[in-house]
Amino acid sequence: MSEDTDLATRKMQFLYALRSKGVTDKRVLGAMEEIDRGPFVRGLFSERAYEDMPLPIACGQTISQPSVVGLMTQALNVTPRDKVLEIGTGSGYQAAILAKLARRVYTIDRHRRLVHEARAIFEELNLHTITAITGDGSFGLQDQAPFDRIIVTAAAEDPPGPLLGQLKEGGIMVLPVGQSDAVQSLIRVHKTANGLEYDELRDVRFVPLLEGLGKD
Repeated sequence: MSEDTDLATRKMQFLYALRSKGVTDKRVLGAMEEIDRGPFVRGLFSERAYEDMPLPIACGQTISQPSVVGLMTQALNVTPRDKVLEIGTGSGYQAAILAKLARRVYTIDRHRRLVHEARAIFEELNLHTITAITGDGSFGLQDQAPFDRIIVTAAAEDPPGPLLGQLKEGGIMVLPVGQSDAVQSLIRVHKTANGLEYDELRDVRFVPLLEGLGKD
């Protein structure tokens, strides 16, 4: 089997794995087919880019399991007119997928190195609707608020108040909630005229949401 055929087979299996785990939204699947996970996984683990598993990246962080990325994106229900805020840029993979679905994506990470590396990939992939910022994501991005959608890729004990405040009425936030050393719950928050509505989606495990900037 040639290298190209092998890669095509692995990509096909990758999409099949997404569907089998419950990612059924055609727009989300289309975005995940278009955005190759390969460039976002570097070094020793690059050969495992098309496996449905989380993998280590720089700064002690991880790139999330693709099926979890797909399920979170699906739960967010992004429309082409939405302005989205992502807390936790990491490798940039989630933001790249969101860029295929939304009007504008703002993504924040506390690690300058990760933001720098993600920007380089966004440039390479001509994803010009993403703004990547080094900062403390627990406070959101007040100067660009409100947001139609907010996604958090690190676990907090409770949905952070500043993020809830920056979510538009009618907006949706998806995030993992729970202690960092225990099983967490992925929840979806709908902000309505009457308050907040919560849906529990599944058990997950994410790195903790930390305040302040990284030391890199």
